[in-house]
Amino acid sequence: MPYIPNTDADRQEMLKKIGVKSVEELFNAIPSELRLKRPLKIPQMSEMEILAHVKELADGKTEDMICFAGGGVYDHFIPSALSSVLSRPEFMTSYTPYQPEVSQGTLQIIYEFQTHICRLTGMDVSNASLYDGATAAAEAVILAVRVTNRNRVVISETVSPLYRQVIGTYLDGLNIDLVTAPARNGLSDLGKLGDIIDEKTACFLVAQPNFFGLLEEINSAEELIHKVGGKLIMAVDPISQALLKTPGEYGADIVVGEGQPLGVPLSFGGPLVGFFAAKKELVRNMPGRIAGRTKDVDGKTGYVLTLQTREQHIRREKATSNICTNQALCATAASIYMTLMGRAGLKKVALLSAEKAQTAARKIFEIEGFEAYYDAPFVREFPVKTPVPARKIIESMVQKNILPGIDAGKWYTGLDDCLIVAATEKRTDIEINRLVEGLKELSVSGVLSSM
Repeated sequence: MPYIPNTDADRQEMLKKIGVKSVEELFNAIPSELRLKRPLKIPQMSEMEILAHVKELADGKTEDMICFAGGGVYDHFIPSALSSVLSRPEFMTSYTPYQPEVSQGTLQIIYEFQTHICRLTGMDVSNASLYDGATAAAEAVILAVRVTNRNRVVISETVSPLYRQVIGTYLDGLNIDLVTAPARNGLSDLGKLGDIIDEKTACFLVAQPNFFGLLEEINSAEELIHKVGGKLIMAVDPISQALLKTPGEYGADIVVGEGQPLGVPLSFGGPLVGFFAAKKELVRNMPGRIAGRTKDVDGKTGYVLTLQTREQHIRREKATSNICTNQALCATAASIYMTLMGRAGLKKVALLSAEKAQTAARKIFEIEGFEAYYDAPFVREFPVKTPVPARKIIESMVQKNILPGIDAGKWYTGLDDCLIVAATEKRTDIEINRLVEGLKELSVSGVLSSM
């Protein structure tokens, strides 16, 4: 359990309520010689530090595997209060809120999730969530095709390859031309993008930060796509959004992303939770469901499913998607996380993650044979040029209980020597040094040259 920060005033109020004058009076039944006469020697530590310390005392190590991998799913700290609230049966066992009169709690948490996402992205409206970031991106592309009545979609090569695979699957058989805009130096090639986007283009999808963790130049892309009447779709990271300019400020029409960093555990890659937000004029074309706030006959605040644009609820030809649900439990976890953290807390997580990433990058780039793969700003994830294939470094470092990053060569031809490293607020200086020392040992011992 986390510490409960009661003030002296809180304690006095509780003592008064139960009819005693002091905390000591509560323990009168315990013989004086058995009581501790001094304060406990507990250091001032955060919840995250306390949990790591207790785990170390229990089994001698703080982590089974130190994770520097990212690529869309990140090892962020999850407050203990989250699982306590989330495990309540009202949330854990709730069913689809078709009957608002018995589903007010579920509907309210959906509404609050939507509100958090709108504030985070700067958009007008959000739905109740989708399966994951990739399916949200696919639904966004289909929405753009529908509202523009165009059948050409352009996606930046720097968008997650997993997103692009899912989008390709969604569009297969729909007579939609899917075009990949090439990258240059780890970023979307805006020069070539201008030649690719035309009056037949329904939308342009770009990630911020992109798959390499680098920050894209969004303003130029926005001008290019809106000049021809297309839609700008941004795939964003919710933690980085606490520091960056919002998609709404960039003029994005649709915003999607993976909500896993918002309090959802890694769990071997799932379940995840996608978020989807858009401008108000697109609300009736959005997939999934949207909860709204209203008043009942007595004037009390109530919550209902305002829009449910799926084929089970409306005429099949009017349905916007065959998505039949939302990731309610994971969206609830995200809502609780954002509520617990608040605006300042999210910003602190993002700043700490950025600080850890900068520290790790600086130390890694000092190792002989390792250097920055691209020269571009990043938040908490960055590409490293390695002296041997990244997959071999991963195989070696895993033996040291360190997952050093992900292999970009798995998805990008010619990038076998690119290791994408991510750092979150959970990564301590000791863990970063272990990663650096592990890479140094490989370099100094000649293991790298023999791989």
